[in-house]
Amino acid sequence: MKVRVRRLRSKSFAIAQCSIAAGVAWFFTREVFDHPTPFFAPIAAVVCLGTSYGQRLRRVVEVCIGVAVGVLIADLLVYAVGTGWWQLTFIVALAMSSAFLLDGGPLLVTQSGVQAIVVATLVPSSGQALVRWTDALIGGAVALVAATVVPAAPLRRPREQAAIVVRKIGDLLRAAGDVMVSGEMEPALDLLADARSTDYLIRELQAAADEGLSVVASSPFRVRHKGSVRLMAELVEPLDRALRSTRVLVRRTAVAAHHRRAVPTSYPVLCRDLADAADAVAAELRANKMAVDARAELLTVARATGAVERTDDLSIEVVLAQIRSVIADLLVLTGLDPLESTDALPPTKR
Repeated sequence: MKVRVRRLRSKSFAIAQCSIAAGVAWFFTREVFDHPTPFFAPIAAVVCLGTSYGQRLRRVVEVCIGVAVGVLIADLLVYAVGTGWWQLTFIVALAMSSAFLLDGGPLLVTQSGVQAIVVATLVPSSGQALVRWTDALIGGAVALVAATVVPAAPLRRPREQAAIVVRKIGDLLRAAGDVMVSGEMEPALDLLADARSTDYLIRELQAAADEGLSVVASSPFRVRHKGSVRLMAELVEPLDRALRSTRVLVRRTAVAAHHRRAVPTSYPVLCRDLADAADAVAAELRANKMAVDARAELLTVARATGAVERTDDLSIEVVLAQIRSVIADLLVLTGLDPLESTDALPPTKR
C-alpha cells in the first residue's frame, strides 16, 4: 500500500493537470465555439497529456490525425451506405486500415477506429460529424498549453531514484560483509534473495531519467535543466553495472558460506568501507548534486583493494574483483569518466 501511495503522490500533478485541462477544453469549446456537447475536447486533452511527460507532442498529432481520418471516412460512408452492424464493421475496418497505411502509431490507429464508431452510431447527421475534429483540435491545443507547465519534481526524481539505488548497494555490501564474518547460511540466503529482487530499482531509475528528459524537451520553462538531466540519464548504465556487480558479490559470498570457505579478513572490511562510501554518494545525490565530495572516500577504498591479502580460491577472488568493479562504477557518479575511474584502481598484489 505504501508503494501505491508513493506512486499516486508522484503522479498527483499529472492527474491534476489532466483534470484541469479537461475542464478548460470543455468550457472553451462550449462557450467560444458554441458546441452543445463537446465531449471529445476533454477526451482529447486527457489522452494527449496522459500521466507521462513523454511524447506529448506526438500524442497530440496522432489524436488529431486519427480523429480526422476516422471522421472523414465514417462521414462519407454513412452518407453513402447508412448505418447498421455490417456498415459499422466495414467503416471501422477501413478507417483503421487507412491509419495503418499512413504509418500511424497505435494511438492514431485506435483513434481512427473510435471516431469511426462515434460518427457511425452517435452523430445524427453527416454534416455534424466534422465538429468532432474541431473538438479534437481544441482539446489538443489545450493539452499543448498545459504541457508547458511542468513541476520541478520530475527533474529531481532521477537523482532521488539514483540515491535509492546507491543506498541499496551500500546495504547489500554491508550485509555481505557481515555474512563473510559469520559464515552463517541462513542470513546468506536471505541476503541473496534480497539482492535478486533489485531489478525493479534500475527500471524505476530508467523511467525517472526518461521522464526527466521528456520534461525538458516539452517545457520551454525547464530547458535550462537539460544538461543536468541528460548527465543524470547517462549515469543509469554505471549504476546498473554497480548493482549487477554487487549481486555477483553477494552470490559468491553465499557460495562461500555454503561451502564453509574462509574469506580473507580484509574483504569484509572493504565491503563495509565501500558501503560507507556508497552512503556518502547517496547522500549527495539526494541533495540534488553530483557526488564529488564522496570521491575521496571511494578512492581510499580503491587504494585499499591493492594492498589486501589474496587467495588461491577463484570463487573468493571474484569477491575482490566485484568490489573493485563497484568502486569503478560509483566513481563515475562523482564526475570521473569510465576510463579515469578504472585507472584510479591500483594493481592488486600477488
